[in-house]
Amino acid sequence: MLEQLKKEVYEANMLLSKYKLTTFTWGNVSGIDRKHGLIVLKPGGVAVEDITLDDMVVVNMQGLKVEGKSQPTTDTLTHIELYRAFPFINGIAHSHARWCTIFSQMGLGIPALGTTHADYFHGEIPCTRKLRAYEIRGDYERETGSVIVERFQKGKLDPEEMPGALVCNHGPYTWGRSPKEAVNYSVVMEEVAFMAWHCMALPDRYLVPMQKDLLERHFSRRHNKNRLKNQIDTDTNLS
Repeated sequence: MLEQLKKEVYEANMLLSKYKLTTFTWGNVSGIDRKHGLIVLKPGGVAVEDITLDDMVVVNMQGLKVEGKSQPTTDTLTHIELYRAFPFINGIAHSHARWCTIFSQMGLGIPALGTTHADYFHGEIPCTRKLRAYEIRGDYERETGSVIVERFQKGKLDPEEMPGALVCNHGPYTWGRSPKEAVNYSVVMEEVAFMAWHCMALPDRYLVPMQKDLLERHFSRRHNKNRLKNQIDTDTNLS
């Protein structure tokens, strides 16, 4: 069942390890078959570098396991909420990558300070609000997805132009037209977080906001109106 998608999801999870975005079990990538309403994810409680293709788990849109010898990642319901809210995406990546997680733990968005950022993210990468006590005590994983969706709705953000977000006190999520593209965005987000944090460590007089015209020029140059109908340019595809 879904053998090609399993392969894509497995390979995307391996990229998380290759690009040092995950430690132990701190990360996962999923992919969805929209036609059949089925999602492929890594198993829970297994380090990314230790999983095999045969370990991939298939669940339905209610989070119920359809196929697999293990239980899926505990983040499954978060992935489902994002797939429901953003119907154009086919892959989601989550990690606890160091620099992105620093911003998450501080409850800060990642400011757009340079053209590297602007090539991929149309403005500041947002951070969600803190989860409320009843959300943490209740359906926690689903609420984690819901708080991302809420941030985009309230901020009137376009998830096609902003293919990722930080969950306050938690870590980053990114998405794309495929599992691999979702990881591509995770790699870029981690790099721009690294650069932004070091820029912000300097005295305020050195922190120069990026010109809006420059942001728009780089974003529009790289992406047309239907930018997420295509993969990221081949020069930045991971392999």
